[in-house]
Parts: sequence; structure tokens; C-alpha cells
Amino acid sequence: MKFSKMSWMLLGCSFAAIAAPAAAQAPAEEEAIVVTAQNRAQNVQDVPISINVFSAEEIANAGITDFTGLKQLAPDVQITNDTQLTRVTLRGIGTNSNDETQDQSIAVSIDGEYINRPFVLNASIFDLERVEVLRGPQGTLYGRNATGGAITFITRRPGQEFSANGALTYGNYDQLIAEAGVTIPLGEHAALRIAGLASGNEGYVYHPNINRRSNDQGVLAGRAALMLRPNDRLEIYLAGELADVDQTSPGQAFVNLNTAGFRADETGPNFADACSAPGWVEVAPLVAGVQCIPQNTNYLAGVNREEYNAPGTGIGKSLAETEAFRGHVTYDFGAAMFTYRGGYRSTELSADTTLSPAYIFKNFQVDTETQSHELRLNGEADNGFVWQGGFFFFNEDQTAVRGLFSPFVGPNGGYITFFSRPFVETKSWAAFAQVEVPVTDQVTLVAGARYTDDERSARFDNYGFRANTGPVNLVALGVAPSSTQFLTTQNEKTTWLAGLNFEPTDDSLWYAKVSTGFKAGGFDSVGVYAPETVTAYEIGTKNTFGRYLLNASAFYYDYKDLQVGVLLDSTLGNQIFNAGAATMWGLEGQFEADVTDNDKLSLTVNYLNAEYDEFLASLPVQCLGCGLNGVGDLDGVAGNPVVQPRLDGNTPPRSPDWVLTAGWEHVFPLASGATLTFDVFSRYNSGYYTTAFNFKDDEQDAFTQTDVGLEYASSEGHFTIRAFARNLEDYRELTYAAFTSAGPDDVYNWQFGAPLTYGVRIAAEY
Repeated sequence: MKFSKMSWMLLGCSFAAIAAPAAAQAPAEEEAIVVTAQNRAQNVQDVPISINVFSAEEIANAGITDFTGLKQLAPDVQITNDTQLTRVTLRGIGTNSNDETQDQSIAVSIDGEYINRPFVLNASIFDLERVEVLRGPQGTLYGRNATGGAITFITRRPGQEFSANGALTYGNYDQLIAEAGVTIPLGEHAALRIAGLASGNEGYVYHPNINRRSNDQGVLAGRAALMLRPNDRLEIYLAGELADVDQTSPGQAFVNLNTAGFRADETGPNFADACSAPGWVEVAPLVAGVQCIPQNTNYLAGVNREEYNAPGTGIGKSLAETEAFRGHVTYDFGAAMFTYRGGYRSTELSADTTLSPAYIFKNFQVDTETQSHELRLNGEADNGFVWQGGFFFFNEDQTAVRGLFSPFVGPNGGYITFFSRPFVETKSWAAFAQVEVPVTDQVTLVAGARYTDDERSARFDNYGFRANTGPVNLVALGVAPSSTQFLTTQNEKTTWLAGLNFEPTDDSLWYAKVSTGFKAGGFDSVGVYAPETVTAYEIGTKNTFGRYLLNASAFYYDYKDLQVGVLLDSTLGNQIFNAGAATMWGLEGQFEADVTDNDKLSLTVNYLNAEYDEFLASLPVQCLGCGLNGVGDLDGVAGNPVVQPRLDGNTPPRSPDWVLTAGWEHVFPLASGATLTFDVFSRYNSGYYTTAFNFKDDEQDAFTQTDVGLEYASSEGHFTIRAFARNLEDYRELTYAAFTSAGPDDVYNWQFGAPLTYGVRIAAEY
């Protein structure tokens, strides 16, 4: 792990902050949690949305420095990493495609800047004030592709007084995290905040065949933010950010299904030309050849999740460089508040991703530029009538040059497939409005609507099979493509929300609502797919009883044309299918109690029942006696209607039935006025599938993971030392699995989460 000059500067700032004298003032008393989930400041208990909020302290204690770390705090949010791509699932809804035209199903934003690409989500997350996780469709206020929910990161803003903070973390796997920030007042009406992060660790996986580790990561990030308040009515916020993520692609475990002991037709030393090996099932019996799928195989049980061989091409490398600018302008007219929020982001990714048994996916260029803008006007009358409305615009430009390289295609190696996307452009605009109308002192009606117009166009240049080229960029060499396609889609939809809120007391809220969501359609290398829509029904309650908090909700989702990525052939990538219908319903509960002045208990329970009701797809197969890699027609008889494989009744990926959590915190007051705090947090996951096929080797069984911490805090609360251990069970859950049939190869791949990690964090703030 290597650090640049920026790293050492951050380390110096951290040590300086830790060594600095603490200001002689007591920390502020605990206040109600305030969120902006509905575009205005509210107590989280007054918001009729199933929402989790995590503070800066909770984020720091969990060691979160990138998006994937969020699952440490929100286990019901399923976050996985497929090589350099991050995938998010909430209440059974997520996106598992790498395609340039496939959008996320969870709206993710940082200070109002909308983020979409899966590799952009890996950008570092640092110097945060809080994170808000909103479950359920948020189509009215959050809009574009928020069918599953929304996750909002709010960064720390410059305050009116000078402040500085720093932290240094060291742990096993040579984990080193240095964080620092300083706020500098610039007179009475302006303030500047500068913050940065440097982090890195050795890889979590050892590959004995090459004596190397993979899944190491180095992050360098910095942000400068300026807050201007010329008068009591006007506020201007501007921020610029740079981030570099340098990592080895997580090496995947794999089984080559064309080797002895793993073939579908192997019953011992002889081959029977039938799906006779344990767990293999024949499909499409009328299609020429014998088509086999590994529906019930158990190869995963034999994989050592800590140590396994790398592909024959070794371990890949990826580098993502991001620059972002965002800000907001607010002006208080008295009767109404005007707000503009905007953001620009440019990310350049280059990566060599090694794939089993011996391929390299060469990502020569994956560039993305996005900009988002929102204009909003909102207000509140004396009688409690609340209103807001506005416009939203989003533009995304992508350029991609990629190829699947094999060292065995000619003396110098060549490409199984190579393609270029000179442009992939998305334009989306929307108009929205929402009102809250008081009916009585205790009852409020809520109604909202959003119109969205989404347009997408692209040029796809396909180079096909190219032997003996060497691992070169064919586009840069001026090689002409074999074929070119110009593709376009346009979708529009009006989504809406209707709800009823009942507040019998100041500390109790009951709500019921119906909302709709919309995710635009698009196209991939195979064809066009339709938009997905959802109608969601939810009831819930939020209650505070002195020392106790009790929240609960129940929901039912009716999905139409749910977009599902299915990996059939690595030469094409994921193909997007529209599941005709899907149903998700569930129950959620949250309980918190200040049991004593020094003891706090927290419990959550999430139950989810998710199922595809209608889902016509295709199946990747190992074909005995033929060259097929997949089948979409099970009867194979000329002149008959196509009998397509059905995945009806299957469970969507990363949708566990149960997620349970329990946490306990005890504070030991010391005679000096300092405190010693012990905390433990455990989560139980009932298991899930990682693909829509629901093969046995795609399944993660039930597991638990437990974190503990012991923290010393000085009497003023400005200096802390924290020892921590995460995942005491040292259990590495399955995060990715896929059976892939491509050309002559049939391979099963797996990827796993982090092992037991532990360390010490020293921090100071004044």
C-alpha cells in the first residue's frame, strides 16, 4: 500500500488535530434527529416514510469510507461489489447489470447531486454529517429511478466558528485511514471547510497459485466547501471534490465446469453424454444436443472463501478518477423558499478485470459525465398547509471502449469480443408538486405528482472476434468496426402519491399511503427493454414514549415489467429482461430504549416476501454435443410457438426473508469525568440468492455478523480512542455468483464479503 504527498499531508493534519488542545466546553445535549427527506427540516419521527438515519459518529464508528460500507449500519440495505461495480438492493429491488444504459433502481445522491453509474458509487464517502436511507418508492420528490427507495448522503457544512477534526485508524490487513477537516470563518457572512481522506488496506483474499492478494484498495479524496450567507434570507453553498480509487479487482473464486469432476455428464471416469452428474438438470430436451443447467450442484461448499487460485490471467487492476462540483442557492421570500441544487461529476475509469478461467476484460476507457439541476419553491401557511413544486433536469454522457481478451486467441492473444460506445447519452427532465393539507388538528392529507420524460440514444460499434491482435485498443489504432448500431428510446410517465397522516399526540404518528414509481426503459447489446413500474401500498406508525421509541410499517408492492439483468454470455454481458409481474410485501419494526441513563438498547426486524409472478427469460447451459451457450426456446420444434423458460416463483436476487439486528451500548462513567463505552451490534440474515435463476450454488445460507467496540472519551468529549472488531464470526458472506457459458467455456464464479477486521481509531475534534 503506497501513499502520495496528499496522504502524508492528511496524516499530518490528523496528528495535529489529535495533539491540539481541546476547547473547554461540554458537548451539546442530545437533540431530536432532524432530516430533509421531504425537502425541509423535520424531526425524523414526524416524517411519514420508513427511514433510517445515521449520524457522523455512527458512520465513523462503522469505519465507512465508501458506499459498500453502508451495509455495516443498514443490514436491510443489500450492497454488494462485483469487481469494480457496486450494486444496491432495498426491499428486494435493485439493479444487477453493468450495461451503460441500465440505471440504478435506488436513487443515490450526495448533497442533492444525483449519482447513477455503479462504478461511480464506489467513490469515497467522507466528512459526512449524516446518511438518510428512505425505503419504498420516492417517485414524487426524488423522481428519476427511485422505484426501490433513495439514499442521501449529506456532507458536513462550514459552520460559523473555527473548528478542526482529525482521526487516524490502523487495523489488520494493514488498514490505514487518515481523516482530517478544518472550518475557517471568513468574516461574519462566509466560511470555508476543507476536508480529506486517505485510506488503504491489503487484499482480503490470498491466491496461492500466484502468491498474491486481491481486493486491496487505496482511496485519496479531498473536498473544499464555501458557505456564503450575505444576509438572513440568502444562502449560497459551493463545493469541489477530487477522489481517486486505486484497487486490485476482487479476484473471484471459480470452478471450471469443463474439467474432470465438474462436467454435467461425468458419472465417474466415463462420460455418458447426459446430465448425469449430481445436481445437473436437463432442459430443452427437443433442442439438438443435450442442454444442462447446474440447478442443484453444490460446488460452492468446496470453496475456501479465504484462499483460492486466481484466474490464469492473474489479478486485475482498476483506477477511477473523479472530480465533482455541486452546490445550492436558497432564498427566503418569507411566504416561500426558493432553492436551486445542482451538481456536475466527471469520472474516468480504466480497468483490467481478470475473469476465469483465463480472460481479461480490458476496460480501456469508461468515461462518464453527469449533471443534475433542480429548481424548487416551497412554503407553509399559518394553518399548516405545506406545498412545494419544481423542475428537475439530468444529463449523462458516457464513452466506453472495452474488450474481452484471451491470451490463447492467436500467438499474441486476441479478443473474443470487442466493442466501443462512442456515445451513450441520457436526458431526463421532470416537473413535480406535492401538498400537505390539514383536515383537522390531527389529520393531514398528502398528495403529489411528478411527470418524467426520459430520452436515451447511443451508438454501438461492435468489432466481434479478433484473433492475434494483442491486448491493444482497437479504436485507438483506427480499426474499423464490423457493425454499427444507432439506438434510441423515449419514455414518459406520471407518478403520484396519496396519503393520510394521523397524529393523535405530539409523540405519535400513524400514516397510510399509496405511491407509484417509474424506471425508464432502454436497450442493451441484445435488444430493447420496457420501463418498469410499481404501485406501492404502505401503512406505518412512529411513536416516542419517554425513553422508548417504537416504529413499525407494512408494505405491499405490485411491480410490472420489473427489469432484471441475467448473465447469459460474457461476450454479450448482462441481458435485461422484463419480468411480467413481481410482488413484494413485508413488515418492519424498530425499537429503541434508554434502559438506564447509561444503557441503550436497539432492535430491528425486517421481513420480506419477494417473488416473480411472471418471468420469461433464457437459460445459460452447458451443451453436450453442440455449441449452444444458452437457450430461449425449450421445445425447439420448427413451426411451433416458442416455449420460453419461466422463472415464475423465483426469489429476486439479494432478497432475504429475515434481517434482524440487536445492539447494546453501556457507558461507564469515570472519576475524572471521562467515559468508557462498550457497544455490541449483531445482525442476522436468513439467506438469499444472488441471481434470478435461484440455483443452489447461487445461494447464501443464513448467517450472523457481530461488531464490538470499546471507546474512551475525554471529559470534554473532544478526544477519543476506540478499539473495534467487526464480523467477530469471521464469516465471509456470498456477494456474487454466476454460472457463465461463453464459447467453449462453462464456469461458475463466486465473490465474498470482508472477513474479521479489527483495529484502533484515535480521533480529536475541537
